[in-house]
Parts: sequence; C-alpha cells; structure tokens
Amino acid sequence: MEDQKLPCVLIDCIGEKHGVYEDHAELLKEHFCLITMKEYNENKKILGKKIRAIYMWYHKPVINEELLQSLPNLKIVASSGVGIDHLDLNLLSRYGVKVSNTPFIVSTDTADLGMALMLASSRRLVEGYQMAVSPDTEYFPANWLGAEVSGATLGIIGMGTIGYKVAERAKAFEMKILYHNRKQRNKQEENAVGAIYCKKIDDLLQQSDFVMLAVNLTPQTHKLIGKRELQLMKPTATLINISRGLVVDQDDLVEALQNKVIKAAALDVTYPEPLPRDHPLLKMENVLITPHIGSATKKTRHLMMENMTESIQAALTNCPIPYEVLL
Repeated sequence: MEDQKLPCVLIDCIGEKHGVYEDHAELLKEHFCLITMKEYNENKKILGKKIRAIYMWYHKPVINEELLQSLPNLKIVASSGVGIDHLDLNLLSRYGVKVSNTPFIVSTDTADLGMALMLASSRRLVEGYQMAVSPDTEYFPANWLGAEVSGATLGIIGMGTIGYKVAERAKAFEMKILYHNRKQRNKQEENAVGAIYCKKIDDLLQQSDFVMLAVNLTPQTHKLIGKRELQLMKPTATLINISRGLVVDQDDLVEALQNKVIKAAALDVTYPEPLPRDHPLLKMENVLITPHIGSATKKTRHLMMENMTESIQAALTNCPIPYEVLL
C-alpha cells in the first residue's frame, strides 16, 4: 500500500504465481495506491471504504457479493483479456459497478498463436523435435509425414476481431476460408480475406480440414462442440481451440480422438487449467496443448496494463470508459 493521496485500487498481489507483474506494479503506483488482498483482509473496515477500483489481473482477485458489500465506493472492475465469463455481470450491475476489459489488444497475438497451433499440429513439430533430440534415434524415417496447411480448408467459428485476424493470416497460406458467426461480415470484409459465410455450422464442420474456435464463452457457446459436431467433421480434420475450454465438451473430444472420429486437436485452452496430470488428453500423441498463452507476449501484456489503467482513470473521473463492457 502506497500514497493515500492517489485513488485506491485493489489487486490480488504483486509477483508470485498469479500476481501483477512487478514492473507493471511500479508503473501502476504512479497513478494508484495499490492495496493487495492480504492488506485488505487485514484491515477491511478502513480500506474497504477507500477502494474505488479493482484491477483484475487474470481473474484475480475473485469477486463475489461478500467482497462487493464491503466496497461501498467501488466504481469499476478492470479485467485483463477479452473474456468476461469469470465475472457475474448481473451482480456487478446491481451494485452499480462498471466493467472494462482489453478486447482489441489481445487479438493479434491470439491469432498468431492459432496459426502456430495449426502449423505445429499439422506438421507434427513436437513429435519431430522429440525424434530429433532423442538419444535412441538412429535415423529419420522417410515415411514420417505431416499434413499440408497451404491450400487446405480452414473453418473459423467466431469471426470477431480474433477470427478475422486468423483469416488474414490464413489467406497468405492460400487456404480456402469458411466461417460461421452470429452475423455475416459485409462483402468488402469477406472479399478482403476470401472468406465464405456458412449460415449453418454443420456445413462448415463437414467441409473443413481445420476447425478453429474463436468465440467468446457464453451460455450459447458453452459446449458448442460436442459429440454430434465432432462426428460431422472429417476423420482427417484437426480441431483448434483458442477461445475457452468450455466451448468444447472435453469428454466427447477425448472419445472422438480415441476412436479416430477426427485426426487431432490443438488446444490453448482446456477446463480446468491446468488439466489434472492424469487426464487422457495429456497422454495422446495427436493432441497438442499449450498453457493458455494466446496473449502472452511482453508488448501485449504491457498494452493490457495501459488499457486497464485508462479505463480505471476514466471511471474515477466520470469520463467515458474506453473499453467498457456494457452490462
């Protein structure tokens, strides 16, 4: 806790496993008096009235009604990243608390990772690396082959900012691009990337060599991909998830991979995160998993911090919040 003349902002902690980065904290202290959850819990009566914003770095601190009741002057929750499925928006609205996120900052890096997962899975890069460095390797087998990406059909489910950036990258690989979205993009946007709209998700699933999920997690997208959808996919297809783990029914995915209903999966997100160490997905050679690193670059994380700072400052001065989530 620092200078009391600055507006007080609640954070989970600094450093440690899930805390605000130490270099970010030093910059934040130029604008705010940072109060950690440990400090708050030790002096709730006094600090609760002073806290005017919550800086939520990767879902921490957890916000519930008990916490909101103890923060009578709370104006805003600034949440990192694009997803807001970890927040109870109705609860926050009842307490008159604004919400912001960082939706546009993460899109470029997340699209990059989506392409990286597609390439790494199709060309079997992890298996290839393990073969190349293994002390037991005496030769490289000539019949060790991957699948081509260039010229293949990519189906993008969720053509928001991230999905569209994936399409821009896929165009450079001369891929045929299909997409399914709540709303069809205008013709100019479609033509710019050569994307074809599929009103029915089934049409996309049946035609695609790669299916990439780039939707927000909502009640409508919860377990959007299950047994029925996986059975519609080609047996040579790969499922790529850069959205949220709960968009896919993981039990159905395990079954589909075990029974060769689809060829492979490349996942940046799962549920839970991390998976239990004995989870079957961790033991499959046709599954590539990364630790939810869609936005994990130094530049993007710094920009996220700056966006969150701007949103808090706007809320505390009764100005329009640049990255407000409308409740």
